[in-house]
Order: sequence, then structure tokens, then C-alpha cells
Amino acid sequence: MRFAFLSDIHGNATALEAVLHDVAKQQVDKIFVLGDLCFRGPEPKRSLDIIRGLSNARVIKGNADEWIVRGIKSGEVPESALEMMNLEREWAYKRLTEDDIQYLDNLPTELVIEDGLDLIIHAFHATPTSLFDVVLPDDTAKIEDTLMQKDEADIYICGHTHLPFIRSLHGKNIANTGSVGLPFDGHPLASYLIVEIEEGRHRLHLNRVPYNREHVVELYKQSGYPNFETMGTVVFYGVRP
Repeated sequence: MRFAFLSDIHGNATALEAVLHDVAKQQVDKIFVLGDLCFRGPEPKRSLDIIRGLSNARVIKGNADEWIVRGIKSGEVPESALEMMNLEREWAYKRLTEDDIQYLDNLPTELVIEDGLDLIIHAFHATPTSLFDVVLPDDTAKIEDTLMQKDEADIYICGHTHLPFIRSLHGKNIANTGSVGLPFDGHPLASYLIVEIEEGRHRLHLNRVPYNREHVVELYKQSGYPNFETMGTVVFYGVRP
């Protein structure tokens, strides 16, 4: 079995199309999308339509999907960014339908993948109990305490931080897919994870995919996105906003 795990598209439909083209060449059996589908990119509606049109995908909710539904609350982002991010959220919200909003609101928050496999995969956006908590690659104690909560799982997969990694602890693997649409690790190519499982063995590898970043920066400008200069820089250089 071969699975593709994608996360943190953030309304970057151009990057999503490039990743899905690459995924198609991998001959995967199923795609799992771990949230943050629309918010902070220039094409929220097109991104969501592409995801909803995938016939072999399961999708869960991320914090940015929750924000689209109900707005961003004080304390969830730096106070200096709150007003602008809510303007961005309103811009994206207006470009989605009521059905889109309902779809985001009703998404599950975790996946347990085990049918027909010799192992169990536990997948979620940030942690099994939070859409917002940040777990960094080098924080071993927090990885053990917050990501590895389901003892029977063999592999734990998340997104959220936009920082891809694969680690092994206590005979188990923990992976972060990185971000399709907004990498933060200084490597601006879109990131996703492939998991291969065969006869009790498994292999995880991160793929980085180039796409037309100049086009996405231009889309921010042309669309009247309220924070286009900052977000264009994030896309082009793969850095935090």
C-alpha cells in the first residue's frame, strides 16, 4: 500500500495541483489531507474545490479551517497580527459558499488508519487533542507527550507547523508532512509525505515539488488580497510571515 499525506494547502491551488500531479506519478492507493485547506492563499475556493473533487481522499480539519468558520480569537495569534488576519479571513470567507463553510465545519479532527494493514497510523492536524498546539521537531518530550498519545499506533503523522520532519522514538515513527502551500523552513518547494507499507515493513519519505511561485505572488496582487506583500514573500522564499 502507498499513501500520500498532504497538509497546509492554505489556498495555494497552484502548489496543490503540482503536488497532486506528483502524487499521481507515485501510484498511491489513497490520499489523506490533514487540514488547513483555504485560508491565507489567493485561491481559497479553487483549492477547496480541488480537494473536494478527489475521489480517493479523506480529509480532516485544521486550525485555519476552524478560523474560516468562526473567525480568529484574541490569544490565538500574536495581537499585532490579529486585525490583519481577520481581514484575510473575511476575504477568504466571502469567496466560499455556505456549503463550503458547512463542509469545513463538519470535518473530523483525526484519522486512525488500520484496515488491511499490518500497522496502525494515527493522523491529525496539530495534535490528537488540539488544532492549535505547536510541536517542534526537536522537542522530544512534547512529541512523546502530545503526538504519541495512542499507544497502539505505529506511525504518527501531523502537519500544522509547516516544518517537515521524520523521527523515530521507541520503535515508532513520527512525521510532519510540511506544507503544500506555505513552507516555513526556508525551502519554498511544496512538501508532502509518502508512506509505503508492505508485508509488515514500512517506509516514509518527504517529497518536495517545484511550482510556479511567481504566478502565485501575482495572484495575490491581482486578487486584491489584503496582505499580499507579506504573503507573497512567504510563498516566494518559504519563510514565516
